[in-house]
Amino acid sequence: MFSLDPLSTILLVILLWFLLSAISAPFEALGWWAGWYGGEVAPPADLPALPVRVPNQPAASHYIVFLTGISGVQHEIYLPREREFLKRLADKVTGAVIVDDIFPYSVTNRALTHQRIFAWFWRYTLRRKEQGGWGGFLINIRNLFQVAVSADFRYGPMYNQGSTELILKSLKRYGYPVGSGIPVVLIGYSGGGQIALGSATYLKRQLKAPIVVIGLGGVMCSDVGLEHIEHLYYIRGERDSVQRIGAIFFPGRWSIFSGSYWNQAKAGGKISYINLAKMQHNGPGGYLDDDSRMENGQTYLDTTVATMLEILRR
Repeated sequence: MFSLDPLSTILLVILLWFLLSAISAPFEALGWWAGWYGGEVAPPADLPALPVRVPNQPAASHYIVFLTGISGVQHEIYLPREREFLKRLADKVTGAVIVDDIFPYSVTNRALTHQRIFAWFWRYTLRRKEQGGWGGFLINIRNLFQVAVSADFRYGPMYNQGSTELILKSLKRYGYPVGSGIPVVLIGYSGGGQIALGSATYLKRQLKAPIVVIGLGGVMCSDVGLEHIEHLYYIRGERDSVQRIGAIFFPGRWSIFSGSYWNQAKAGGKISYINLAKMQHNGPGGYLDDDSRMENGQTYLDTTVATMLEILRR
């Protein structure tokens, strides 16, 4: 009888997971586009506005939308480092509303652990992740393929319009007056950078307001959204190998394709690269690490927050 040794079995399971994730990745976006989940790409009029997140501000000068990284599992910010980052940013930024209730790896904003056929599997996977096991790997792979859908020329327009609807609904819930022209800043962490860039085209059409994208270690393709934003600020750590995925696997970012959206935006001064020494993508030594320190004694997290504030002041 044919049998596999333990290592071969693990490798086979990983391969099958890759194939299953790749095949099933576009299904939710296609279902949303087909109308199975309902909704048009427009802000609903009946959602109540939430309180402004920054107290004692008479009116918002801009709105900041945070799109979590590929480790996310739900629309509420799950990772403690991301929660602390947003808390410190809110404490220091003035005149802004921070929107943080979007799960960018689902066009229906459905958490992996709720209201899904395989919710039980993701709950088990999340528990394994919290115990330091392999769960984080499976979650990252699943969400990374959603990033690939957003960047795909066939499925991307559908996925990105679904993401736009989520952003519009959340902006309205947080009191954004559509048609006011108040600027919107999209902060995309990791794969959230591509979701931010992909939704920018449709968001611009709906809001008719300035859109700025900040990619924090962003994995991004050469997206048409670059033509519709005011500027892309690309924050990248010198030791961040994950953010290099975009530059390697998306041909539109290769320098030989000078006519691509990315290279045209770059040539037009629309992309600013901000390099952060020594920083990795996540975890210890990552952008949101509050233990590692720069040479000036400032923690990596505080350095990232200060960089964001400098961008917002511009």
